[in-house]
Amino acid sequence: MNEVEELLKLDIDSLPKLKPVLFDDLRHKVLKNLYLELGSGQVLYLLSFSYNVINPSPNEVVDELITKRSEVLNFIKEYICRNLTVYSVLLDVNSYFIEQNNFLLLARLRERDSGGRRYEIKYYTHSPLEVVKNYKDKIYIGRDFIDLFQFKRKYFGIKEFITSLKDQNEALLERAEQKMRRPVKYKSFFQEISEYVNELHTESFDTLQSLPPYLDMDKLSGNDLIDINAQYRSINHYLIELRDEVEEFENLLFKSEVSYVRYVTKYKKDIANLISYFNIKINGSLSEKIYRLKTSR
Repeated sequence: MNEVEELLKLDIDSLPKLKPVLFDDLRHKVLKNLYLELGSGQVLYLLSFSYNVINPSPNEVVDELITKRSEVLNFIKEYICRNLTVYSVLLDVNSYFIEQNNFLLLARLRERDSGGRRYEIKYYTHSPLEVVKNYKDKIYIGRDFIDLFQFKRKYFGIKEFITSLKDQNEALLERAEQKMRRPVKYKSFFQEISEYVNELHTESFDTLQSLPPYLDMDKLSGNDLIDINAQYRSINHYLIELRDEVEEFENLLFKSEVSYVRYVTKYKKDIANLISYFNIKINGSLSEKIYRLKTSR
């Protein structure tokens, strides 16, 4: 883990300028109550919304980051909220839990071997009163990916999400050997899920290659929008099949593999979040554009 060290290398003047933007009440309150979790060596440091280090005691490097790079940290929090607004539905589909916890959102950043440029972020929410005493009770919200120097995402960021699902499936297989009492009993489920994941990965990447990486909806014809919408919908159908198989597996594990099932539940959560992303941000937006073209004639 090297997030603290990499962020120390960044200067605020090197980062892209953010234009003024108006957040709705949910995103505005999340921005005010956003906690960051950053790694240095083998330790994760939890920073409150005001950059107090909640746990554990900070070392000199963390103190230096907070003292000398507070503007960079402010930028990252703003950047995260913009990404959650444009390229995610995590806040919308989890708004109940976030609001119940006074809009506390915890963002755990993991640098992706990019010199401090790209990060995977896992999001959690927790009661502000319990975040120190009962940290393990936090609620998993989902994950996202950001590039600090490239806000706009090719193919709505779908490639990163699907690659992540494939990687997570491999991690599930490894954890099964460590956490399950009788992994061989569920061999057929592991095989089925892996087949669904591989099919999703292959078919979706083939489909995306035939689509424009960025969409300018105002310049696309109605027929083009209809075709693109159908192509993205076909990817979503593979996700739905995968989700149903994972859910069936999860239901069986609740009875006999309690120490392992939580990993499957988190995996299902990521799949469900991506399905919602398709339904709301991609197919939903494309369908609305198509509808407006039809009704304006």
